[in-house]
Amino acid sequence: MPQITEAMTINEAIKLHPGTMKIFNKYKVDSCCGGAQSIAAAAAVAGADTRLLLEELNTVAESKK
Repeated sequence: MPQITEAMTINEAIKLHPGTMKIFNKYKVDSCCGGAQSIAAAAAVAGADTRLLLEELNTVAESKK
């Protein structure tokens, strides 16, 4: 089961898994001013593939268990 979902806010994901910030930066998803947005909404604004973004975010989250 994924730890990070598209409904989660960017701020929630970073708080739980600080290493995810580098993934948000890689996909040019605004993790600063847009941190209160859901991951899905922020990915759409950035033109990022939500599925790929979530895969990478969860890979980082899983590696820190």
